[in-house]
Amino acid sequence: MVVRKGRTGGAWAGALVLVGTVALTAAGCAAPEDDGVPGGDPRRAVRGAAEELIRAGSAKAGTSMEMASGGTQVTIRGEGDYDFRRRTGTLRVMLPKGADEERGPQRPITELLVPGALYMKNRGAGVPADKWVRVDTTTLDDGNLVTGGATDPAAAAELLRGAREVAYVDEVDLAGVTVRHYRGITHIGEAARLASPQVRGSLAAAAKGFATDTVAFDAYLDGAGRLRKVRHQFSFSNQGRTVEVASTTLLYGFGTPVTVTLPDRKDIYTGRIEA
Repeated sequence: MVVRKGRTGGAWAGALVLVGTVALTAAGCAAPEDDGVPGGDPRRAVRGAAEELIRAGSAKAGTSMEMASGGTQVTIRGEGDYDFRRRTGTLRVMLPKGADEERGPQRPITELLVPGALYMKNRGAGVPADKWVRVDTTTLDDGNLVTGGATDPAAAAELLRGAREVAYVDEVDLAGVTVRHYRGITHIGEAARLASPQVRGSLAAAAKGFATDTVAFDAYLDGAGRLRKVRHQFSFSNQGRTVEVASTTLLYGFGTPVTVTLPDRKDIYTGRIEA
């Protein structure tokens, strides 16, 4: 659920570039069984993963984002909870050591994810420690697939709706759960057209902002057709440099209660963000 403490407002004058510089159910509504096995339809299984997460309701999430540019590589990790029906969640994102030395001891960036917006606390870059930054994700060139240092879990799943070239790889064990591994290419523009209304705007922004409309992925689905792990490979231009990003999302603990409390308007920073 989302708890609103007050009116949310305050636009951020500039889009972030990068943080630190994404079995049959009991009701019988999973995809047909042969979609998830060799000889079935891998594309149908992968495209249906987002719907299965909506049916599951919510989950715990772990994230990892590896960025490489000009011979430098950093990894940003996060963890939190996400409600796939309301498209709301919380993440605690930890920057790698040395990413922001002037801030002193590393503190997680707290992120609140809601349809069309990203809220961040402990952002740094000149933002007071007790203030939040609000970003309209529909205005970001990457649609918050990269900006927050973690791909929004709903966007990560909805991106698979545009999968076209999908192959079944193998059945593997993932943290004690047997999952089916699929590999393929998804098209951001098509995913945006097919996405749930709450996510459509962000993906549409990404479709316009990325240099290429295709994204390589590895997806792992359990016996209920639920997405357990997905890894996307993004490539885009940032200030004249090409940045390669590998974003991984892990999902587990389905049914976890999720409460998101949005900050009061007075607690949202509207000043200048340092580069």
